[in-house]
Amino acid sequence: MTEHPGRDNAAWERSRLRAEVLDDIDEEIELELDDARLGSDKDNGTPDFRRAYFRELLSLQGELVKLQDWVKETGHRLVVICEGRDAAGKGGVIKRITQRLNPRICRVAALPAPNDRERTQWYFQRYVSHLPAAGEIVLFDRSWYNRAGVERVMNFCTDDEYEEFFRSVPEFERMLVRSGIQIVKYWFSISDDEQELRFRARMEDPLKQWKLSPMDLESRRRWESYTLAKEIMLERSNIDEAPWWIVPADDKKRARLNCISHLLSQVPYHDVSKPEVRLPERVYSPDYIRQPVPDTMIVPQKY
Repeated sequence: MTEHPGRDNAAWERSRLRAEVLDDIDEEIELELDDARLGSDKDNGTPDFRRAYFRELLSLQGELVKLQDWVKETGHRLVVICEGRDAAGKGGVIKRITQRLNPRICRVAALPAPNDRERTQWYFQRYVSHLPAAGEIVLFDRSWYNRAGVERVMNFCTDDEYEEFFRSVPEFERMLVRSGIQIVKYWFSISDDEQELRFRARMEDPLKQWKLSPMDLESRRRWESYTLAKEIMLERSNIDEAPWWIVPADDKKRARLNCISHLLSQVPYHDVSKPEVRLPERVYSPDYIRQPVPDTMIVPQKY
């Protein structure tokens, strides 16, 4: 660090480090303020609850970093499947899981609708390329279970394709587990009234309207059909090697904490010893001259 005469450099560095930590926390606050604009978190705006929520979330995210280090060290392969109705809060949980992790180790797979070529492939084929290699975590924001949910309800698959899926998916997942991939499957469950409230809030929020597709709106009309499809899916694809876990999600903040805490309990991670990190001294060259940057290249300082 460059020494500045007349300045308490140690105090200045502590202040800058504190500001950096607070900036990380502000990122979570920004996400929470974004949720608050939707007004769908019931009584969770109380200061005591928010303080407890932030404290627990930061603690859990610290454990997620330890899990990440263990996954990298041991070569563990982890798949986390997040399913649920539209507006159930899957994306919010995924954001909090990945927020402080290395995207080279932990990544999200959120596949679009299959194209014409993919529709002619083996159904699971397009998902296989997204599975983790050694030392990786993949979170599927919706997964191969689309066939049991939206494709069934919206008649995007035939009865034969639907039945073949349920014949294949237990063996597909057992095959993955035998190969060394751990699979954790979550269904985020919300009530009829809560989904309606979140949909209406999104309709009024210009920053969230992009989340409401015609398919989402149609899913609202077919609530009961989705309920039946979900019940059949949970019954026919709940296997010992990869069981389903239900996350009550009417309360988004509690759902996030509960899901992350449960995920941590499913992986036998532990602290990984790492060498102490030392910042090397900067090399100063007597003939080094920093060239001035033309004003035309500077981003306007509006803030």
